[in-house]
Amino acid sequence: MEQPAGSQLNKNLLILHFTVFIWGFTGILGKLITITAVNLVWYRVLIAFCTLFLYFKFNKTAFKISRNSLLKLIFTGALVGGHWILFFQAIKVSTVSVTLVCLSSITLFTAIFEPIINKKPISKLEILAGIFIIAGIVLIFKFETQYTLGIIMGLLSACFASLFSIINSRQVKKLQPPVIAFYELIGAFIWISLYMLFSGGFNQLSFPKNTDIGYLIILGTICTSLAYVAGVSVMRELSAFKVALITNLEPVYGIIMAFMFFGDMHTMSLGFWGGAILILSTIFLFPVAQKQIRQYKSNR
Repeated sequence: MEQPAGSQLNKNLLILHFTVFIWGFTGILGKLITITAVNLVWYRVLIAFCTLFLYFKFNKTAFKISRNSLLKLIFTGALVGGHWILFFQAIKVSTVSVTLVCLSSITLFTAIFEPIINKKPISKLEILAGIFIIAGIVLIFKFETQYTLGIIMGLLSACFASLFSIINSRQVKKLQPPVIAFYELIGAFIWISLYMLFSGGFNQLSFPKNTDIGYLIILGTICTSLAYVAGVSVMRELSAFKVALITNLEPVYGIIMAFMFFGDMHTMSLGFWGGAILILSTIFLFPVAQKQIRQYKSNR
């Protein structure tokens, strides 16, 4: 029996919120894992695409695709890998706060890029929502402007994330989400390996400690392969902008979990609650405002 459109939409929104919650947990794992950021990403992607390969073999799922689709996904993987490397490098040269503020600009980038790529008018409402999201993240974190390199890297990371999300929203119309995730993660692994080869990263690569192995497995399987597939799958019903909008809850979830795991009480400040309320209000009022504008236009 076919599900009603509203029911399917609510299901996808629930999946997306759960996925963003899992992504928020990556910050906890990042703090617990002791290896360097680039090595962490390399192991993360390796475990993720190996997990998906075993899933395909176990379920006897066909994952062969055309050469044209393969090349598109491998090159999209460069954006995925670049996003993760720039994200962790931005944290390294600045702070987590600065990086997350910059990453919140994904909504603004998507509001600009999605109409251009999909050849439709730019939405002023989406631009406004992107600005409100950035304001909310700035309230949550004490934004320090002296980290110029970290800011540039964080903004580029957000730009890459926006681009591969828009590309995936188109690819998911033709291919299954696990297949998209599998080949993009292989692409990310290839490009990250090339980056490590030319930057001397393999010289610093060592086998993880026993405690790190368990955390890396959780990061690679649940927080990457499972969450990545889920994040791509909802794009059949949700626009890239709406996905980017809800993804901005990641730092909110991350801070709450950091408080639960590490008892970091000072992060739960007045600024945190003010920023969280602004982000949540923007996310939940955006579809209401969108509906009101559509009704106003139709009644004119």
